[in-house]
Amino acid sequence: MAKPNPARNALLDQLLTEAIPNWAILVVQLNNLVAERLGVTDTDVQCLHVLGQHGPTTPSVLAQYVNLTTGSASRMIDRLVAAECVRRVADPKDRRRVLIEPTQNGLDRVRDAYTGLIDRTRDDLDPFDDRELDTLLRFMRTAEDSTAAEIRALRSAMRATAPGGQPNT
Repeated sequence: MAKPNPARNALLDQLLTEAIPNWAILVVQLNNLVAERLGVTDTDVQCLHVLGQHGPTTPSVLAQYVNLTTGSASRMIDRLVAAECVRRVADPKDRRRVLIEPTQNGLDRVRDAYTGLIDRTRDDLDPFDDRELDTLLRFMRTAEDSTAAEIRALRSAMRATAPGGQPNT
């Protein structure tokens, strides 16, 4: 068995208790400012990111992606339609269903809002060699998977407990 490495443990503790949470808070603040600039909410910005990554989808699937009820998602979609960031279109596979798709205007506005950060991050990553970038990418993908797993676990626990703290039956 490998000996504990106090220096490595201290670095991990600093990363997990300071660096990542501090960064996450700043990302939330940035997303709030971007949303304010676009005249929408931070959840609306998340919606645009989801649509930009995954393409058109149904309102119910979109609601799941951004952790909203279907009623709240409907209001979000209304705001984004009014802001000309998304549009409702008939599903070509089932004309009875509606898909929500991003407009080019909406995607451009989000992209433009993040241009400064993207440029800074590109500059920040320039000194890293390919091996270091591979390690960073591997970490980010692993962290994304772990975060998604924790979200699922918390949602499951919340569904298992009623609002009064009593188990659901």
